[in-house]
Amino acid sequence: MPQLLDGRRVAFDSTDPNSTGRVAVIVLFSAVVAMLLLMAPAAASQLQLQLALSPSQTGDLFAAELGAMSIASIPALWWMKKYNLRSMSTIFGTIFIIGNIGSAYIGDYGTLVAVRFLTSLAGGSLMVLCMSLAAQTRDRNRVYGLWLMGQLCFGAIGLAVLPKFFGTFGIGIAYWVLAILMIVVLPLVRFLPQRNIFAGRAGDEDSVPTPNYALRATLGLIALLAFYVSLSGIWTFLGGIAGASMIDNETSSVILSIATVLGIAGSVGATVLGARPSTRINLLVGYLAMTLSVALLAGIPGVLRFTVAALLFKFTWTFILPYLMATLSGLDRSGQLVNLANLSIGGGFALGPLMGGRLVESAGGYGTLIAVSVAGLVLSLVLILVAQPQRTAAANSTVAVSHMAE
Repeated sequence: MPQLLDGRRVAFDSTDPNSTGRVAVIVLFSAVVAMLLLMAPAAASQLQLQLALSPSQTGDLFAAELGAMSIASIPALWWMKKYNLRSMSTIFGTIFIIGNIGSAYIGDYGTLVAVRFLTSLAGGSLMVLCMSLAAQTRDRNRVYGLWLMGQLCFGAIGLAVLPKFFGTFGIGIAYWVLAILMIVVLPLVRFLPQRNIFAGRAGDEDSVPTPNYALRATLGLIALLAFYVSLSGIWTFLGGIAGASMIDNETSSVILSIATVLGIAGSVGATVLGARPSTRINLLVGYLAMTLSVALLAGIPGVLRFTVAALLFKFTWTFILPYLMATLSGLDRSGQLVNLANLSIGGGFALGPLMGGRLVESAGGYGTLIAVSVAGLVLSLVLILVAQPQRTAAANSTVAVSHMAE
């Protein structure tokens, strides 16, 4: 609602965590920051082609980007309590813009890794801020759902459209698009609060650790790490798997963009089901389906088998994640364990490409990477089932989706 302030009518209230402007910040900043990572298969293929990068170099580059986004959560615990959020967001947004424009003209591998690390560190700082702001909204389920859908939609559009211009403009077109998008959304910082809203925040008052908390928490975090190592290793090199199967870049890009959109359906499915019939059953079905999708990539899959594998892979990825986060939330309702989970996710996202590139090089193909990813998913399933608290049935129906994007 517009309000009168010193005789002037203003269209927003920056102190309202549920305002449309604040939600727009959360959704759009996150979508722009995550766009390149969700385009990883197409971007990785183009980087290998354009800069003559080896699989291990490609994996290292994306590991640097993903690792920087994860590491950003550590200093964010400090700066979000100390400094003006609008000023810091403007600084990080500006670094993100300059870093992406610079990346479009860098041909030296070492320099590119350094610039992408700093750019992703700035982007990761914005991502952590958005996640923290979303936690303060009244309807966190809805806002986190929009948070995830925004990223998936931007990623799908990027995968469908940008590879068509790689032949003319190279990978630089992707970096320029990221810079332009951030220029467009950066004025939204006006919807951020000027005062320090994160200073002195405490955990939930009703936080009661479950029995065997330390053991279950450790197993849960390892399960989440294994899950993301397995999926990010495959996701980064899906374009390469398609190329090795003689599927052209344009066809694979369309398939992967459709798969990214299908990821929205996975998160919606978890939202609708909640804990029905039970969290354990939903986890079991989701993991088995995801393991099958990875196994379908073995050998030389044709277009049909590759399509089925990619679609099923992306659907189950976003279907499983809410239940993984629900398990961790059920262990510790204060949110501290979920914050640690962010590091597991970022670490897994970074280690996956790092591991994947070396496995592809050493084996001379993608078979070993696929086998290791299948083993990682099985390990993750076993650990998360063991980690689940006894009282999951009641707890997970409430938190299954509220933490799915954290």
